[in-house]
Amino acid sequence: MAVPPPLDANREDGHRPDYPPKTPPPPKKPVEPPRPEDATPGSVLVRPRLAARIANRRAANWTLENAPWTPAKAGQHVTAKLGEWGYRLTEDREASITAVTVLLARAALSDGGRRISLHLADQDHQALILVLSHQSGHSPEGGDLLREVTALGVVSCGTDTDQGDGGRRRWTLTDLGG
Repeated sequence: MAVPPPLDANREDGHRPDYPPKTPPPPKKPVEPPRPEDATPGSVLVRPRLAARIANRRAANWTLENAPWTPAKAGQHVTAKLGEWGYRLTEDREASITAVTVLLARAALSDGGRRISLHLADQDHQALILVLSHQSGHSPEGGDLLREVTALGVVSCGTDTDQGDGGRRRWTLTDLGG
């Protein structure tokens, strides 16, 4: 009976390689990155930020860049969306709403961030226009902006700062008539 050839004693693993070499099969499911330890299944980790919460009414929002044309663009977005929602504004009312939006957007852009967020909601023939600057470290705002906005015939207006990230909210509530 023939004796099988001895294994090559000089090889590290002590066995002969297969010919041709076998390749491992591809994975059946892509590898999933490790999950954060403090997250529960189905939860999403969110860092705290200045945010607007508008619930139980129609709403729209836009993220706009810090550019010279942004305030005018913000005014166009607001009046166009109000038109889509069925509000037939007089020329004076539309000009007033556009002017209010331009003032709020210009003030938010003056904080120096790369972007602002514009939010619009309506309820009971009134519109909430809210502009968020996502920039901290700005100086306190005087009452000049609020006086200018109030002069344009708004129902209510205000500004506040988030203590967490320092961003500022500027908002106004205006009557849409009818």
